[in-house]
Amino acid sequence: MKKENKGLSTNEKNKGRLKSFDKKKSKKTDKKFKDKHNGVAKPEKALKVSFLGGVGEIGKNMTVLEYGKDMIVIDAGLTFPGANMPGVDLVIPDASYLENNKNRIKGIVITHGHEDHIGGLPYILKEINAPVYGTKLTLTLIENKLKEHKLNQAVLNCVKPSSVIKLGCFTIEFINVNHSIAGAVALSITTPVGVVFHSGDFKIDFTPVAGETMDLTRISEIGKKGVLLLMADSTNIEIEGTTMSESVVKDTLGHVFSDNAKRRLIIATFASNVHRLQQILDFAKKYKRKVAFSGRSMINIAEAAAKIGELKIPENLIIDLEQIKNYKNEQIVIVSTGTQGEPMSALTRMASGEFNRVTIGENDTVVISASVIPGNEKMIYGVINNLYRLGAEVVYETLEPIHVSGHACRGELRTLHSLIKPKFFIPVHGEYRHLKKHVQLAQSLGMKQSQTMIAEIGDSVELTKNTIKRGEKVKAGSRFVDGVGIDGEDSFVLRDRIHLAEDGLVVAVAGFDEFTAQLNSLEIIAKGLVFSEDMINECKSNLAHVLDKTDLRAVRDENELSAMIRRTLKNYIFKLTKKNPVIIPVVMVI
Repeated sequence: MKKENKGLSTNEKNKGRLKSFDKKKSKKTDKKFKDKHNGVAKPEKALKVSFLGGVGEIGKNMTVLEYGKDMIVIDAGLTFPGANMPGVDLVIPDASYLENNKNRIKGIVITHGHEDHIGGLPYILKEINAPVYGTKLTLTLIENKLKEHKLNQAVLNCVKPSSVIKLGCFTIEFINVNHSIAGAVALSITTPVGVVFHSGDFKIDFTPVAGETMDLTRISEIGKKGVLLLMADSTNIEIEGTTMSESVVKDTLGHVFSDNAKRRLIIATFASNVHRLQQILDFAKKYKRKVAFSGRSMINIAEAAAKIGELKIPENLIIDLEQIKNYKNEQIVIVSTGTQGEPMSALTRMASGEFNRVTIGENDTVVISASVIPGNEKMIYGVINNLYRLGAEVVYETLEPIHVSGHACRGELRTLHSLIKPKFFIPVHGEYRHLKKHVQLAQSLGMKQSQTMIAEIGDSVELTKNTIKRGEKVKAGSRFVDGVGIDGEDSFVLRDRIHLAEDGLVVAVAGFDEFTAQLNSLEIIAKGLVFSEDMINECKSNLAHVLDKTDLRAVRDENELSAMIRRTLKNYIFKLTKKNPVIIPVVMVI
């Protein structure tokens, strides 16, 4: 031994002893671990991300993060019904998964106050008692909604950009971003396996008309420390370049006011765009015009924003819509809802001549300060045509830069990806084509296909520090709000409405003698079906013939008789019309 150690320093000798000791210890520990787990390495616990809305669609955003026993929810939005949903008022996420895990939910975190991020919250909070976190305007808008639903027990917690909160094992930092509503934030969520960065809805605006610029410095710092997963807004991924600043709209509004000095102005905009409202109010004051709000949501949001100081309304500027008749045209600005041609909105009713408080005429200039949302083209251009028919001048996006998007285009998304440098990426807030294009953008910036994933509603994704994989599906989908009722995606009510809309309704009223069981009277009424008097008479004759040939004394009950009438009419009507209407038999025993 002495010979072997000859010429070695004391430190080198100690190193050799330490190595030997570590090896022995390591072998002991490995043996202990393998004995305890029967030779199988214990799997690393994963972060689970589940998508209950907002992927494969634009609207009803809702994402769930869970680790161990802790769960948080990001956003709780809604979307509006399509043409295939007759009578439905709103569409919200199916929250069954949350309801089944409600004791694990540490909080609901809201990125901003748009309907597609907060609209489903009252329905969720009826079933789940979880605290809600959001910025001042976001919570003010939520509070108004909860009052409408008589939900007074909800716990609302106000945060500011740069605030940090802890919910179970999750630490959440709120980061200021620019969007088309005040108080929008991105989220940096520290989890036991790494940081998840959720962009919320955002754009990079270096000259916002109000508020701070997007906090790119903090985002860069987070990126340098390492981000496990990025989830980012995909709405404008198809548009190259960058989104125009809100200050561009300010310039356009300025010359609209100056060029129409002798005309009445009617400006339709999104009620939630408080910064746009502020610009309109400022120009109205400058050009000595009074402002009248039209539309319930416009009035509610203006009041809410003014209450918390987000909207500064000059004294004596606002008048009631009923008072506009007391002023000359050049003294008035009407600020209205209806940018998308919604059938019951103020602007749509003005354009169709059905709004008795405002009559459109040749001395009106109507400004539509919004983009046309895909799918709404027919409605909004119908409104524009009607406004022109009534003699008004119309200013809209095709003619002037009167609206800018609140969502990042490809250039801004490249900036976000470059600052964050995530290990993994999942695009959100977009239809499938948007998500696909966003993944392609991420791959063009150096990410491998194995580092990106496209999720759809009901998908879950499991992440460790070094891996990403698909998990089991979770229960998800849509619920339909109709008045005060809520129905599921497999709604019989909705199917019946679609059936009625497509094929119509036939009611057959048959009267029978109580003692002889003979047919006494027969009436057939058709609604929503191209059905001539001759066809009705044919149906009556055919049904009467079938009933006369049947021994009605052998029929067990009215249900069996109703089924016979329905079957007979269904076959004969289909033969006549190639339609399959809803048939309602009414059996009367006289």
